[in-house]
Amino acid sequence: MAKYLAAILLTLLCLSARAQTWEIGGNFGGAGYMGDLNQHNPFKFSGLGGGIFVKRNFNPYWGLKAAYNYSIIQGADSLSSNAQDRNRNLSFKTSMTEASLMGEFNFLEYVPSVSKNMFTPYIFAGIAFTEYTPKATYQGQTYELRTLETEGKAYKSSTIAAPFGIGMKYNVAGRISLGLELGYRVAFTDYLDDVSGLYADKTSLSSPLSVAFSDRSLVGSGVAGAQRGDLRPRDTYMFAGFTISYTFISPKCYY
Repeated sequence: MAKYLAAILLTLLCLSARAQTWEIGGNFGGAGYMGDLNQHNPFKFSGLGGGIFVKRNFNPYWGLKAAYNYSIIQGADSLSSNAQDRNRNLSFKTSMTEASLMGEFNFLEYVPSVSKNMFTPYIFAGIAFTEYTPKATYQGQTYELRTLETEGKAYKSSTIAAPFGIGMKYNVAGRISLGLELGYRVAFTDYLDDVSGLYADKTSLSSPLSVAFSDRSLVGSGVAGAQRGDLRPRDTYMFAGFTISYTFISPKCYY
């Protein structure tokens, strides 16, 4: 009996070792955001992004991916088709670094160079930690907006975000896969663009520079308590582009 139990256990271990694979790769493409300076277009790219990832594939369907991404997003009221936004005249640009942990699900059985399927669509979701630094230019010089507290409120330079998205991967050769991916991140902050709520009382702001960046209206001025942002509680940012990866597959187990 012990011999049979050992044989069964060995078989399960071998099957598990064969199913469990490591994958490394990178991605590159466009980055964008939706927030107070882009309220309606979820596919508006405003910068570039790229990153690297490592993934543990537990079986041909499920995997867990750890990733690091860097991107730049920006927005400007001067480019808006809305006259009210153009008059508000705000702008920002921020570099973003993101570390994330995401679960991934393949709709088709997929192991590069092993499974019969050469491609599969997939979905993913998880959690991310993001650092951001919104900046803007005034009289030819660029300033960090967070330290100016342009709405009279302090906010952190980092946030938690909830990533989710879809993709398609294809086994181009051996254990190499190429893919297309679109992913959104709901940030737990409304200050990726330094714009959120209401105009502050200018007398309460810390410096003339804070006043200048708080209200850049072309006509009239932002009255204290008037709406400055879209009043939604969270901004969203996104990545879309190409992925390339290599999968390390454990050797077969023979009796």
